[in-house]
This record gives sequence, structure tokens and C-alpha cells, in this order.
Amino acid sequence: MIGIIDYGMGNLYSLGKALERLGHGCEFVSGPERLEDFSGVILPGVGAFGDAIKNIRERGLAAGIRSYAASGRPILGICLGMQLLFEQSTEHGVTAGLGLIGGEAVRFEGAYKVPHMGWNQLRVRTEHPLLDGVKSGDYVYFVHSYHVRVSDQRVLLATTEYHQQVTAIVGLDQVYGMQFHPEKSGETGMRLLANFAELCKGEKA
Repeated sequence: MIGIIDYGMGNLYSLGKALERLGHGCEFVSGPERLEDFSGVILPGVGAFGDAIKNIRERGLAAGIRSYAASGRPILGICLGMQLLFEQSTEHGVTAGLGLIGGEAVRFEGAYKVPHMGWNQLRVRTEHPLLDGVKSGDYVYFVHSYHVRVSDQRVLLATTEYHQQVTAIVGLDQVYGMQFHPEKSGETGMRLLANFAELCKGEKA
């Protein structure tokens, strides 16, 4: 069973429906005491980084998520949820994140459209079970104004291009992140969610 963390700022229902279509059970969880019940958890997110991390802390979820990660079971952050896995964001001032992966979220800067919104191609950086059946050139759907600068390039599983190299998929041990919305990304997104669900069962570890 996969837990979808509900802290008041996530696209929960479309994500839940996507997992159901793949034949995987899921439940929404809003308190740290339930996290231990799941074989994997997803941290979704839309909106502002500061509001999100505030809600997570107020619900006692920050320590619970860190403890869950330390247990070695899979965690997947999606969109803002991916950014929350990192050390900090510069959105509306520097705000500390969960600190599970080194790096920070920074705003796109330049004479181009922000937010970055639409379909972009992935560039696969390394082979990984999370990316089984996914190849460079596959399209996924992004909506974001901030992107992550990683501290260690080795966590990059896939990138995309938007006037620069942009972090698309990360992985460190069993902590994963996708900057785009897999539940809105057609066959490629569904493949990635299916791969994550298999990792949660231990079949791709």
C-alpha cells in the first residue's frame, strides 16, 4: 500500500486515481503516526514552498518523513514535493526544506516565460529501475517557476532543457523526486509511477 501525504497543498485525487488505474492501492495520510503503515509514500505539492513546509511541520510530518526515509523505504516527491526534499528554497526568502537531498530550489531567471509550463523532453542521465521503459526524448508535463540546483550531480537521474539544464528526476538511495507531474504526463508518466510502485514492493530494488 502506498501512502499519499496530505498536508493541504497537493494534487491528491488525480494522483490517487492514476495509481488506482495502475492497480496499486493507496491511501491519503495526514499524520506522522500512519506513515509506518505504508511500503512507500508520495509527497505531492502545488503552491509556495514556505506555506508547504509550514503545513508539514505543523502537522508533525517533517520528523516522520525523515524517519521514514531513514528506514530505507521509497519516498517520491512530485513537483513542489520534490523541491521540499532538498535543503532549502529561495522562494520569498531562504526557507529550509526537509534536507533529504543536497541542493536548493531557485527561481528561473532570464528573458523568457516563467513559469515553465508545458511538455518537455527528458534526457536520461543514468540507468535506474525507476526509469525502466523510459528513454531520452520522452515527453512529460511541467508547471513550475522554481527549479532545483543539486549539490551532487550523481543524484540526477534525468534532466530537461528550458533555456538551461533543468533537474527533472532525482534519486538518492530510496528518496526520489520528479519535478513534473507524472499523473498528467501520459504513458511516460504512468510508466514512472508504475516503476515507483514496483520499487515500493521491492521488485525493482
